Amino acid sequence: MQVFETISAFRTARKAYATLGFVPTMGFLHEGHLGLVRRAKAENGAVAVSIFVNPTQFGPNEDYASYPRDPDRDLALLKDAGTDLVFLPTPEILYPSGFATRIEVGGVADELEGQSRPGHFSGVATVVTKLFNIVQPQRAYFGQKDAQQCAVVRRFVADLDIPVEIVVCDIARENDGLARSSRNVRLTPENRQKAPALYQALQEAARLFRSGERNVDVLEGALRVSLIKAGLPDIDYATVVNADTFRREDPCSENALALLAVQAGVVRLIDNMPL
Repeated sequence: MQVFETISAFRTARKAYATLGFVPTMGFLHEGHLGLVRRAKAENGAVAVSIFVNPTQFGPNEDYASYPRDPDRDLALLKDAGTDLVFLPTPEILYPSGFATRIEVGGVADELEGQSRPGHFSGVATVVTKLFNIVQPQRAYFGQKDAQQCAVVRRFVADLDIPVEIVVCDIARENDGLARSSRNVRLTPENRQKAPALYQALQEAARLFRSGERNVDVLEGALRVSLIKAGLPDIDYATVVNADTFRREDPCSENALALLAVQAGVVRLIDNMPL
Protein backbone atom coordinates (compact mmCIF):
# COMPACT_ATOMS: atom_id res chain seq x y z
CA MET A 1 0.00 0.00 0.00
CA GLN A 2 1.32 3.40 -1.01
CA VAL A 3 0.41 6.59 0.87
CA PHE A 4 0.66 10.06 -0.66
CA GLU A 5 0.09 13.54 0.71
CA THR A 6 0.59 15.57 -2.47
CA ILE A 7 -1.45 15.67 -5.66
CA SER A 8 1.55 15.29 -7.96
CA ALA A 9 2.89 12.21 -6.17
CA PHE A 10 -0.51 10.55 -6.16
CA ARG A 11 -1.05 11.24 -9.86
CA THR A 12 2.33 9.73 -10.72
CA ALA A 13 1.53 6.52 -8.80
CA ARG A 14 -2.01 6.33 -10.22
CA LYS A 15 -0.62 5.89 -13.76
CA ALA A 16 0.30 2.30 -12.91
CA TYR A 17 -3.37 1.25 -12.72
CA ALA A 18 -5.62 0.85 -15.76
CA THR A 19 -8.78 0.52 -13.64
CA LEU A 20 -9.26 1.98 -10.21
CA GLY A 21 -12.11 1.99 -7.72
CA PHE A 22 -12.26 4.88 -5.27
CA VAL A 23 -13.63 5.31 -1.75
CA PRO A 24 -13.59 8.91 -0.46
CA THR A 25 -13.67 9.07 3.36
CA MET A 26 -13.19 11.48 6.25
CA GLY A 27 -11.28 8.85 8.17
CA PHE A 28 -11.87 7.24 11.57
CA LEU A 29 -12.85 4.20 9.56
CA HIS A 30 -15.40 1.57 10.53
CA GLU A 31 -16.67 -1.64 8.98
CA GLY A 32 -18.94 0.30 6.62
CA HIS A 33 -15.95 2.01 5.03
CA LEU A 34 -13.98 -1.22 4.87
CA GLY A 35 -16.88 -2.96 3.15
CA LEU A 36 -16.78 -0.28 0.46
CA VAL A 37 -13.02 -0.79 0.10
CA ARG A 38 -13.34 -4.55 -0.27
CA ARG A 39 -16.10 -4.22 -2.86
CA ALA A 40 -14.12 -1.63 -4.82
CA LYS A 41 -11.09 -3.93 -4.77
CA ALA A 42 -13.13 -6.90 -5.97
CA GLU A 43 -14.83 -5.02 -8.80
CA ASN A 44 -11.84 -3.04 -10.09
CA GLY A 45 -8.70 -4.98 -9.22
CA ALA A 46 -7.23 -1.96 -7.44
CA VAL A 47 -8.64 0.57 -4.99
CA ALA A 48 -7.70 4.06 -3.84
CA VAL A 49 -8.96 5.64 -0.63
CA SER A 50 -8.82 9.28 0.41
CA ILE A 51 -8.77 10.39 4.05
CA PHE A 52 -9.68 14.05 4.42
CA VAL A 53 -11.88 15.83 6.96
CA ASN A 54 -13.24 18.46 4.61
CA PRO A 55 -13.63 21.83 6.35
CA THR A 56 -15.86 23.34 3.66
CA GLN A 57 -18.75 20.96 4.35
CA PHE A 58 -18.98 21.88 8.05
CA GLY A 59 -21.02 24.82 9.27
CA PRO A 60 -19.65 27.34 11.81
CA ASN A 61 -21.37 25.61 14.76
CA GLU A 62 -20.70 22.03 13.64
CA ASP A 63 -18.13 19.50 14.77
CA TYR A 64 -15.17 20.01 12.42
CA ALA A 65 -12.69 20.53 15.27
CA SER A 66 -13.98 17.59 17.30
CA TYR A 67 -14.56 15.17 14.41
CA PRO A 68 -12.75 11.93 15.39
CA ARG A 69 -9.37 11.41 13.73
CA ASP A 70 -6.86 8.54 13.92
CA PRO A 71 -4.87 8.30 10.66
CA ASP A 72 -2.43 5.65 11.92
CA ARG A 73 -5.30 3.32 12.82
CA ASP A 74 -6.99 4.08 9.50
CA LEU A 75 -3.89 3.21 7.50
CA ALA A 76 -3.48 -0.11 9.31
CA LEU A 77 -7.10 -1.02 8.58
CA LEU A 78 -6.77 -0.01 4.93
CA LYS A 79 -3.64 -2.09 4.49
CA ASP A 80 -5.42 -5.15 5.90
CA ALA A 81 -8.35 -4.51 3.53
CA GLY A 82 -6.07 -4.63 0.48
CA THR A 83 -5.96 -0.93 -0.38
CA ASP A 84 -3.47 -0.02 -3.11
CA LEU A 85 -3.27 3.78 -2.90
CA VAL A 86 -4.12 6.22 -0.12
CA PHE A 87 -4.43 9.98 -0.62
CA LEU A 88 -3.95 11.81 2.67
CA PRO A 89 -3.89 15.55 1.90
CA THR A 90 -3.97 18.51 4.27
CA PRO A 91 -6.48 21.35 3.83
CA GLU A 92 -3.63 23.48 2.44
CA ILE A 93 -3.09 20.95 -0.35
CA LEU A 94 -6.72 20.89 -1.49
CA TYR A 95 -7.50 24.52 -0.70
CA PRO A 96 -4.30 26.49 -1.37
CA SER A 97 -4.04 30.22 -0.88
CA GLY A 98 -6.34 32.03 -3.32
CA PHE A 99 -8.77 29.12 -3.74
CA ALA A 100 -12.06 30.72 -4.82
CA THR A 101 -14.27 28.12 -6.53
CA ARG A 102 -17.33 26.28 -5.22
CA ILE A 103 -19.84 23.99 -6.89
CA GLU A 104 -23.50 24.64 -6.11
CA VAL A 105 -25.99 21.84 -6.72
CA GLY A 106 -29.73 22.48 -6.92
CA GLY A 107 -32.69 20.13 -7.00
CA VAL A 108 -31.95 17.15 -4.76
CA ALA A 109 -29.58 19.31 -2.67
CA ASP A 110 -32.23 21.87 -1.72
CA GLU A 111 -34.25 19.93 0.85
CA LEU A 112 -33.57 18.25 4.23
CA GLU A 113 -29.79 18.38 4.80
CA GLY A 114 -29.65 21.25 2.34
CA GLN A 115 -31.94 23.31 4.58
CA SER A 116 -30.54 22.09 7.89
CA ARG A 117 -26.89 22.55 6.92
CA PRO A 118 -26.56 25.51 4.52
CA GLY A 119 -23.45 25.20 2.37
CA HIS A 120 -22.90 21.55 3.29
CA PHE A 121 -23.60 20.07 -0.12
CA SER A 122 -21.63 22.78 -1.87
CA GLY A 123 -18.64 21.76 0.23
CA VAL A 124 -19.23 18.09 -0.55
CA ALA A 125 -19.63 18.69 -4.28
CA THR A 126 -16.52 20.83 -4.46
CA VAL A 127 -14.21 18.45 -2.62
CA VAL A 128 -15.55 15.31 -4.33
CA THR A 129 -15.11 16.92 -7.74
CA LYS A 130 -11.52 17.78 -6.85
CA LEU A 131 -10.91 14.23 -5.63
CA PHE A 132 -12.41 12.73 -8.79
CA ASN A 133 -10.11 14.94 -10.87
CA ILE A 134 -7.07 13.86 -8.86
CA VAL A 135 -7.83 10.14 -8.52
CA GLN A 136 -9.43 9.60 -11.95
CA PRO A 137 -11.38 6.48 -10.88
CA GLN A 138 -13.64 4.40 -13.08
CA ARG A 139 -16.00 3.79 -10.16
CA ALA A 140 -16.55 5.53 -6.82
CA TYR A 141 -18.21 3.88 -3.82
CA PHE A 142 -20.52 5.52 -1.28
CA GLY A 143 -22.76 4.27 1.53
CA GLN A 144 -26.56 4.48 1.43
CA LYS A 145 -26.58 5.96 4.95
CA ASP A 146 -25.83 9.31 3.31
CA ALA A 147 -28.66 8.83 0.83
CA GLN A 148 -29.13 12.48 -0.06
CA GLN A 149 -25.39 12.96 -0.49
CA CYS A 150 -25.36 10.02 -2.91
CA ALA A 151 -28.15 11.67 -4.92
CA VAL A 152 -26.23 14.96 -4.94
CA VAL A 153 -23.06 13.27 -6.17
CA ARG A 154 -24.97 11.48 -8.92
CA ARG A 155 -26.55 14.79 -9.94
CA PHE A 156 -23.33 16.79 -10.36
CA VAL A 157 -21.49 13.85 -11.94
CA ALA A 158 -24.21 13.71 -14.60
CA ASP A 159 -24.46 17.48 -14.98
CA LEU A 160 -20.69 18.01 -15.29
CA ASP A 161 -20.07 14.92 -17.48
CA ILE A 162 -17.58 13.44 -15.03
CA PRO A 163 -16.66 9.95 -16.33
CA VAL A 164 -17.12 7.97 -13.11
CA GLU A 165 -19.74 5.39 -12.16
CA ILE A 166 -21.29 6.01 -8.75
CA VAL A 167 -21.88 2.80 -6.80
CA VAL A 168 -24.10 3.04 -3.71
CA CYS A 169 -23.77 0.22 -1.18
CA ASP A 170 -26.16 -0.90 1.56
CA ILE A 171 -26.02 0.66 5.01
CA ALA A 172 -23.65 -1.12 7.38
CA ARG A 173 -25.34 -1.59 10.76
CA GLU A 174 -24.40 -2.68 14.25
CA ASN A 175 -26.08 -5.81 15.62
CA ASP A 176 -28.81 -3.66 17.20
CA GLY A 177 -29.55 -1.85 13.94
CA LEU A 178 -27.69 1.42 14.53
CA ALA A 179 -26.18 2.67 11.28
CA ARG A 180 -22.39 2.64 11.54
CA SER A 181 -20.86 6.11 11.65
CA SER A 182 -17.53 7.58 12.69
CA ARG A 183 -19.43 9.94 14.99
CA ASN A 184 -20.97 7.07 16.99
CA VAL A 185 -17.83 6.93 19.12
CA ARG A 186 -18.89 10.26 20.64
CA LEU A 187 -22.27 8.96 21.90
CA THR A 188 -22.64 8.78 25.66
CA PRO A 189 -23.57 5.33 27.02
CA GLU A 190 -27.13 6.56 27.57
CA ASN A 191 -27.51 7.91 24.05
CA ARG A 192 -25.83 4.85 22.54
CA GLN A 193 -28.55 2.78 24.19
CA LYS A 194 -31.25 5.02 22.69
CA ALA A 195 -29.71 5.31 19.22
CA PRO A 196 -31.10 2.06 17.72
CA ALA A 197 -34.53 3.72 17.98
CA LEU A 198 -33.84 5.35 14.61
CA TYR A 199 -33.71 1.95 12.92
CA GLN A 200 -36.75 0.77 14.86
CA ALA A 201 -38.72 3.85 13.80
CA LEU A 202 -37.82 3.25 10.17
CA GLN A 203 -38.89 -0.39 10.46
CA GLU A 204 -42.26 0.71 11.83
CA ALA A 205 -42.77 3.10 8.92
CA ALA A 206 -41.81 0.34 6.48
CA ARG A 207 -44.32 -2.01 8.15
CA LEU A 208 -47.09 0.56 7.75
CA PHE A 209 -46.11 1.16 4.12
CA ARG A 210 -46.20 -2.58 3.37
CA SER A 211 -49.66 -2.75 4.92
CA GLY A 212 -50.87 -0.17 2.39
CA GLU A 213 -50.44 3.13 4.21
CA ARG A 214 -49.60 5.96 1.77
CA ASN A 215 -50.57 9.02 3.80
CA VAL A 216 -47.32 10.87 4.46
CA ASP A 217 -48.64 12.53 7.62
CA VAL A 218 -49.42 9.11 9.10
CA LEU A 219 -46.00 7.69 8.19
CA GLU A 220 -44.15 10.75 9.49
CA GLY A 221 -46.25 10.71 12.65
CA ALA A 222 -45.25 7.10 13.27
CA LEU A 223 -41.58 8.00 12.87
CA ARG A 224 -41.83 10.85 15.37
CA VAL A 225 -43.82 8.88 17.94
CA SER A 226 -41.25 6.06 17.87
CA LEU A 227 -38.36 8.48 18.40
CA ILE A 228 -40.04 10.45 21.18
CA LYS A 229 -41.03 7.27 23.03
CA ALA A 230 -37.39 6.17 22.87
CA GLY A 231 -36.26 9.40 24.50
CA LEU A 232 -35.00 11.14 21.35
CA PRO A 233 -37.28 14.17 21.01
CA ASP A 234 -34.70 16.50 19.41
CA ILE A 235 -35.75 15.73 15.84
CA ASP A 236 -34.39 17.77 12.94
CA TYR A 237 -36.54 15.91 10.43
CA ALA A 238 -38.49 12.67 10.24
CA THR A 239 -39.97 12.51 6.78
CA VAL A 240 -40.89 10.45 3.74
CA VAL A 241 -39.86 11.68 0.30
CA ASN A 242 -39.57 10.54 -3.29
CA ALA A 243 -36.17 8.80 -3.47
CA ASP A 244 -35.37 10.44 -6.82
CA THR A 245 -36.31 14.04 -6.07
CA PHE A 246 -36.03 14.15 -2.25
CA ARG A 247 -39.29 16.06 -2.19
CA ARG A 248 -42.31 15.20 -0.08
CA GLU A 249 -45.28 13.73 -1.96
CA ASP A 250 -48.72 13.02 -0.51
CA PRO A 251 -49.82 10.35 -1.07
CA CYS A 252 -46.29 9.00 -1.23
CA SER A 253 -45.08 7.12 -4.28
CA GLU A 254 -43.92 3.52 -4.51
CA ASN A 255 -40.42 5.01 -4.67
CA ALA A 256 -40.70 6.29 -1.10
CA LEU A 257 -37.72 6.82 1.19
CA ALA A 258 -38.00 7.50 4.91
CA LEU A 259 -35.24 9.68 6.38
CA LEU A 260 -34.34 10.74 9.90
CA ALA A 261 -32.00 13.29 11.44
CA VAL A 262 -31.94 13.36 15.24
CA GLN A 263 -29.73 15.07 17.79
CA ALA A 264 -28.51 12.70 20.51
CA GLY A 265 -26.49 14.84 22.86
CA VAL A 266 -23.55 16.26 20.89
CA VAL A 267 -24.02 13.74 18.07
CA ARG A 268 -26.32 14.25 15.11
CA LEU A 269 -27.57 10.86 13.89
CA ILE A 270 -28.99 10.24 10.42
CA ASP A 271 -30.55 7.13 8.94
CA ASN A 272 -32.90 6.15 6.14
CA MET A 273 -34.78 3.23 4.66
CA PRO A 274 -36.51 2.62 1.33
CA LEU A 275 -40.14 1.82 2.05
